[in-house]
Amino acid sequence: MVDKLQVRNPRSGKIDYLITPPTTGEIAAKCTSLRTAQIHWQQLGIEKRIAAIQQWKKYILSHKQKLIEALVNDTGRLIESRLEIDSVVNSIDRWCKLAPELLATGEAKTTTIPFIQLQNQLVPYQLVGIISPWNFPLLLSLIDAIPALLAGCAVVVKPSEITPRFIQPLLNTIATVPVLKDIFIYIEGAGETGAALIEYIDFICFTGSVATGQKVLAMAAKNFIPACLELGGKDPAIVLNSADLELATSALLWGSVVNAGQSCLSIERIYVAESIFIEFITKLTEKTKCLKLAYPTFESGEIGPIISEKQADIIAEHLQDAVRKGAVIHCGGNVEKLDGGFWCLPTVLTQVNHSMKIMTEETFGPIIPVISFANIEEAIDLANDTMYGLSAAIFSGSESEALAVASRINVGAVSINDAGLTALINEGEKNSFKFSGLGASRMGSDSLKRFMRKKAILSKVNSVPNPWWFD
Repeated sequence: MVDKLQVRNPRSGKIDYLITPPTTGEIAAKCTSLRTAQIHWQQLGIEKRIAAIQQWKKYILSHKQKLIEALVNDTGRLIESRLEIDSVVNSIDRWCKLAPELLATGEAKTTTIPFIQLQNQLVPYQLVGIISPWNFPLLLSLIDAIPALLAGCAVVVKPSEITPRFIQPLLNTIATVPVLKDIFIYIEGAGETGAALIEYIDFICFTGSVATGQKVLAMAAKNFIPACLELGGKDPAIVLNSADLELATSALLWGSVVNAGQSCLSIERIYVAESIFIEFITKLTEKTKCLKLAYPTFESGEIGPIISEKQADIIAEHLQDAVRKGAVIHCGGNVEKLDGGFWCLPTVLTQVNHSMKIMTEETFGPIIPVISFANIEEAIDLANDTMYGLSAAIFSGSESEALAVASRINVGAVSINDAGLTALINEGEKNSFKFSGLGASRMGSDSLKRFMRKKAILSKVNSVPNPWWFD
């Protein structure tokens, strides 16, 4: 008998939910069923798949309040939960609009050999597996699933065991579309369930930590299946002399602490030109002090709880390490336990350096460490001094200067005079650098195309003997 997993409420700290992971045999059976149903799903064609997905969208909207309630219980925050659902709906519409053109293969064409014609076909991977994290549980479980479904794949999702409450309300919406419920399922469970799932799928999409991502990649390699990994980040921002400090401080405050900093693309370290450093810190600290905890009610403030108890420990450890090594706290600075939940006010730090965990390891909390730099070369060296390469931000009064610096930062995306734009702009294709990930872009057209394999059909169109045949 499989043991039930206890789920903690991030606001109260109480265990108020239980999940029962499937056995390996049950996972195998589900995957076999999905493969059988996928054949019909693929044969429907793109227009009928779009119709099914659009029908599903209507049920998501009609069940919106129940989904919000589940997400609030999963994450302890309200505003971001509403935004998750809106983002999913927008994603459905965007992909349904783009898919027909992206999946078109065109007419047969003559090759360099006149009597040989070429036609390309796109063949979807039959079964895509998705392992998604806890920070945006709904959105990140669907960011890969929606294009995969439109491509003609069957999809099985294993969300984080930390935030599983949204699964049942979402399954209820899927169940209302008969053709969809047979090729799109969610399963509950922890790491063992995710590991078991990889044995039965054709393609794995994983979002999470570097350590777990390395294990996923090793299992995918053993099974000879492709893997797309979106892993951790330690995103830098560089603020140059000419930057608009009102704009920079507002953008970086949002980019650092939205969702209590629990985002892979959070700005986690800021490098500021010496000549503007004091003014920057003064403005940033003033604005940061205006933010409050969303406690005891959601309306009390902007900053929700730390969702994962383990992450709360990491944030506290990083702060303690920084202070012990000489960091100065300008505001915030503590992980508090209130009614069983873990909370952290946005925290501005100076006198930090790269010997500190808070500058080198992913903190995943509302922490803003700031360092001054003497020249652009130093700023670039500091920004690139990391194992990560997800995204970055550059602030400058000169577009050409910002672009020149951006071209030298080893990351997959750079926001100029703003922060976290990849969360809002979906057209830009990007690859993660270094240990921040692997595989084709989950943004832009590549996000759908990665679920398709290309097949070439080469046809001889006359009966003339080929000149290279034996006499």
